[in-house]
Amino acid sequence: QVQLVESGGGLAQPGESLRLSCVASGFTFSSATMSWARLPPGQGLEWVSGISSDGNDTYYTDSVAGRFTISRDNAKNTVFLQMNSLKPEDTALYYCAKQGKGSTWLEGVRRGYWGEGTQVTVSS
Repeated sequence: QVQLVESGGGLAQPGESLRLSCVASGFTFSSATMSWARLPPGQGLEWVSGISSDGNDTYYTDSVAGRFTISRDNAKNTVFLQMNSLKPEDTALYYCAKQGKGSTWLEGVRRGYWGEGTQVTVSS
């Protein structure tokens, strides 16, 4: 079955960096479009970033563009999210997702598979 295991979250101060990792199994990773989504406290799920199966195309929500970088290593079935210049509003539970079908990135996340998430807290 599909398994997605996120790691790399933690506590960071504003301006610092964190790198999230997600190891995938149970499907052909190199053929899958992958995403990162987040659930801020008291708010709804937000799509953050997506990457094509070959890694050549990347996409970001406006609030993280220029600060976050998504990448993948198909040989290791792993997708990454490098988060720089972190802000308190980046505080959330971050999920790795195998995209399902949908007319938007967020719909694709909801219809796909998620991991259990890794908590990122940005606070001074």
